[in-house]
Amino acid sequence: MTVFTTAAGAVRGERTVRDPGIVRVLGIPYAAPPFGAARFREPLPPRPWSGVRRGDRFGPVAPQSAELPGAPSWSPGDEDVLTLNVWTPGATGDRLPVLVWIHGGAYAFGSSAQPDFEGTALAALGLVVVTFNYRVGFDGFGHVPGAPGEPDRPDGHNRGLLDQIAALEWVRDTIGVFGGDASRVTVAGQSAGASSVACLMAMDRARGLFRRAVLHSPANSCATAASAARTTREIAGAAGLPATREALAAAGPGRLVAATDAVVAAARKDPAAGQRHHDPAVHGPVVDGVTLRADPLTAARSGAGAGVDVLVCRTTEEYALMEAVGSSARIPDDARLTAFARDFDVPGPVIEGYRALLPDAPAQRVYEVAYGDLLFAEYADRLAEAYAAAGGTVHLARFDRRTGGEPPRPVRAWHCADIPFAFGNLDDERLHFLVGGAPGPADHELSARMAGAWADFAATGDPGWAPLPAGAPAGCATEAAVHVWRAGDAEGEPATGASPGARRALWRGAELPLLQP
Repeated sequence: MTVFTTAAGAVRGERTVRDPGIVRVLGIPYAAPPFGAARFREPLPPRPWSGVRRGDRFGPVAPQSAELPGAPSWSPGDEDVLTLNVWTPGATGDRLPVLVWIHGGAYAFGSSAQPDFEGTALAALGLVVVTFNYRVGFDGFGHVPGAPGEPDRPDGHNRGLLDQIAALEWVRDTIGVFGGDASRVTVAGQSAGASSVACLMAMDRARGLFRRAVLHSPANSCATAASAARTTREIAGAAGLPATREALAAAGPGRLVAATDAVVAAARKDPAAGQRHHDPAVHGPVVDGVTLRADPLTAARSGAGAGVDVLVCRTTEEYALMEAVGSSARIPDDARLTAFARDFDVPGPVIEGYRALLPDAPAQRVYEVAYGDLLFAEYADRLAEAYAAAGGTVHLARFDRRTGGEPPRPVRAWHCADIPFAFGNLDDERLHFLVGGAPGPADHELSARMAGAWADFAATGDPGWAPLPAGAPAGCATEAAVHVWRAGDAEGEPATGASPGARRALWRGAELPLLQP
């Protein structure tokens, strides 16, 4: 048993079974419960406690309807949702590099308790690892109209991002107690978590809280104040409420979660619903001119994040996961494929190029590849190029671990599959769907390389390969500049039938539509 004393009180950690050299402390409050009078407000400091707080269980998850394998679900009455977890190999005064992880989940679900994010293996490489929960869904990102006389409240949008900043401020002020170096913080995330990192790089309030950033599969999604207000009216209507601060605050979190689910379900059934028919994420960061002044890509092109070392990674077949779990829209023919392109303002020659690359594929497969690039892969590459063009040190990678064959199924390099490898958590059976079954020796070797690259990047800024040319123009993220993660020497043929380089070429000279939830 190890006791750590924070400003709010003492917490007790325990050595992990997996590696007795690592101490794990779970469920530490970094902010007060965001309910009651604190609902829809900026995060408040944590409430002090007396005695020694137990650190052997994760804190409750934020309000959401999702039930994820291996993670707790939210229950009405769970209020202490702004907590974090620490894995450390050190002790006070050690000044080890710190990696802070932001979970994904379309800004609507997820938590730090997911088995993907167990931090023991990374901590064993010399990092202090921090994971945390933040508000998601309406409570975290929904537009809340200002109170009378307060039209521009800073907590009218982006409360989830403000929670993330509060967690990073806790790290700045407290991580030394756990052996971490507050001047060597790397903030990392995947999917909505990676896009959150990109937003933090653009936010004045987050400046100076981290030195490096890891973005795996950042999502192309950022709302405007007008679109966020429209979403609030839709959710309030589904809940049978007026779209006012008072009415929304009086409604329980579960009522707004259910209303959000109803709005998503209606759009999913309606092919005329535009972008929402394809993407169930109705919440996301809001460019409100107060907390977030510009979307991440625009901000990056203007020099946001200058001085922050960046590592960007995406997978070869991002959207294949959504197809596998049944969350993809149905595109039965080329007419619906054309409608998809129109819904998202994808230039006609681009979608025609995907069809030419995949001449014998069904429309559903062409859609899967094109939408994955629009939503994740091409967006990730353009973010990397923008950071590099502004003079930053940027490393780019692609996760391409896949195999051919039928039984039980081909292994795809899809969205989320890279994270168990990077965290070193391949053996957890709850993650075998993501990684295609029980791992083999080559998979463990790949995992060791990926985790080592993260640890080296957090410690030195160098993951082990050359960065993109600093100051280079758009297009510098060529295939030759990308570090490819593969398991062993032999890989199956790309399941898409179209190489990443050929797909990137389709977008050359085309404007990438910036998507709104």
